Amino acid sequence: MGQNGRLLAMLLIGLFFGTGLGFLLAAPMPGAHDHESHDHAVVHDRMTEAVDPVPSLALSLTRDADGGANLHLRTENFRFAPEAAGGPHRPGEGHAHIYVDGEKIARAYGPWFHIAEVADHAQSLTVTLHANDHSALAKAGQPIAATADLGDLN
Repeated sequence: MGQNGRLLAMLLIGLFFGTGLGFLLAAPMPGAHDHESHDHAVVHDRMTEAVDPVPSLALSLTRDADGGANLHLRTENFRFAPEAAGGPHRPGEGHAHIYVDGEKIARAYGPWFHIAEVADHAQSLTVTLHANDHSALAKAGQPIAATADLGDLN
């Protein structure tokens, strides 16, 4: 085999092993949370019944002078726990989901959230409390939620 033949053989061997190594490195690690393998809507539709003391939620929504609106989530018996998002459920902690006219626009990991733009036709804003595992927190089978009318902002 000549010099060119050896170079071609080495190139093919390198491509073969390099490609295999690339696939191994790109494969998900065992136990990793793979967002591609499941439908989050299904996970988020699951409810976890809150235990005493049951969390509560109230909203304040004010127009921001620089545009959009500022949302204040006032909770009792609930701690925002961004460091635990995606982890196991722990009573009394988690995050919130924010919906405008029933469409989820964001998650909130603290009591204040800025909504950059509120469409002129938008009617309502709803916030639900969620456990670390993304299940909706519930009281007597109903999600713990609060709703604000967006008519005053438009």
